[in-house]
Amino acid sequence: MVDPAISMRNVSVTFGGRAILRNVSFDVPRGHTLAVMGLSGVGKSTTLRCLVGLQRPDQGEVYIDGQNILEMPAAQLDILRQRIGMVFQMPALFDSLTIGENVAFGLREHAPHLSEQQIERVVAEKLAIVDLQGMAHLYPNQLSGGMQKRASLARTIATDPDVILYDEPTTGLDPILSMVINELICDLQRRLRATSVVVTHDIRGALLVGHQIAMLHQGEFIWMGTPDEFRTTDNPFIVQFREGRVEVPIRVQ
Repeated sequence: MVDPAISMRNVSVTFGGRAILRNVSFDVPRGHTLAVMGLSGVGKSTTLRCLVGLQRPDQGEVYIDGQNILEMPAAQLDILRQRIGMVFQMPALFDSLTIGENVAFGLREHAPHLSEQQIERVVAEKLAIVDLQGMAHLYPNQLSGGMQKRASLARTIATDPDVILYDEPTTGLDPILSMVINELICDLQRRLRATSVVVTHDIRGALLVGHQIAMLHQGEFIWMGTPDEFRTTDNPFIVQFREGRVEVPIRVQ
């Protein structure tokens, strides 16, 4: 694969003697989106934690832009993390700050060269991208759940990250709002050309946002392909997942 921006090589993670990830390997080309699906508790969020350096694997290598983050000193890793945006399951906004202050938070922490006037311009631009223009003065509790999600996206993209990691971005939203968020993720990918990994249970969303789809099961990537291949594969686990069948669990040997 040419010029992957994100790579995992034989990553394994164990908690309390239980294998969460087992020899996981994948590449995400620069500017592409990988959608990771799977049942609850199979290691999807752990995969994201490994990518951002919050979880150290028991074995394996994790590369961002060709750099093995597991070999980086803490100061260098902190600098790299400034180029990575993270969108959490919940909006995770600071209740005591306005929406504008939430979006500006990362800029004030990591871009001291920007004047307050420049920060205000960036905040206005990012809020407009997520269709929240004119709402910088409001507080999180004055916004609906979907609007809070959009505000958290604006905060994530305020620093123009090269890599964006999404952990269940449509959790708690109805199907219509979920598609609004998924379409926004697509729009951000086109605007920023960021490389993204989206962890989701939302099949419709994964097929919309992902250039590639990966299925994580019992700590392993048991299948990877394009959205069209996902729709047509006869892989028994994918068929079961795709059609929502309740059957005897398929076990990976």
